[in-house]
Amino acid sequence: MGEIENKAPKTTVGQSIKMIRQRNGWTLEDVANRLGISIPAMSKIETGVTDVNLSRLEQIADIYGVSLLQLLNVYNEELAPIEFTSDILKKKIAEQEAEITSLQRKVIELYDELHTRSRL
Repeated sequence: MGEIENKAPKTTVGQSIKMIRQRNGWTLEDVANRLGISIPAMSKIETGVTDVNLSRLEQIADIYGVSLLQLLNVYNEELAPIEFTSDILKKKIAEQEAEITSLQRKVIELYDELHTRSRL
């Protein structure tokens, strides 16, 4: 226990959150949308301007697919490796595909509406 007490953190919690977000290939907007907060609010979390409560940290850890301990690892100690599995990427791709499908439906509906109007 004495070792950690005398060690200075190598990173802040906000820097850890940002690093994991970037490793996932996500933007501030991606994470802010998932958390239901604004982009500036997410930026303030990453820069340490805003103190983050435990429930918000748990939400962020859950979104990133890491444990709370991994998220709070400001000493960069060797913990169980952070898993950046293909499951995270598959989930993101599935979300993007769903959005594309929705947009395609809207385009088709608009085309049909335009085509119907041009007949009149």
